[in-house]
Amino acid sequence: MKKSDRIEAFVATLENSPGGEGTDPRYTGWFTCFNAGDYYEAHDVLEHLWLRTPGENHAFFKGLIQLAGAFVHLRKQHEHPTHAKHGARLRPASRLFRLAHKNLAPYAPRHLHLDIATACQLCEDYAEKIEAAHFKTNPWSPDARPRLALSA
Repeated sequence: MKKSDRIEAFVATLENSPGGEGTDPRYTGWFTCFNAGDYYEAHDVLEHLWLRTPGENHAFFKGLIQLAGAFVHLRKQHEHPTHAKHGARLRPASRLFRLAHKNLAPYAPRHLHLDIATACQLCEDYAEKIEAAHFKTNPWSPDARPRLALSA
């Protein structure tokens, strides 16, 4: 099964998911995946929407994709800290957190049912922790993974 077919099948399961009523299920799917710690899947499902959405939400979706991407780096580094490739993921994670913040901040205070300040603070907190540890300590753990919620 092709990647796009897998994404479409997953999105079909989200058609009636709560939160963010009136929004695209690929958008709400990002939150479902992100909150479960499935960051790569969150990236994929929203990228599927982002590539088809020019205009006002383009940079917003890009910021959320970058946020998920940063956590992909942290999760991989946590799972394989001594691996040649995965062990060196803290610097790119920090860069992605900074880029995500830059793309999300213009949508403050709230956009598509998301509190932008909360998302931006998450970006800042993780980037600062990584940088303060001189890219040697990963602040992410599966037991304390972050969550973002949509509200009315």
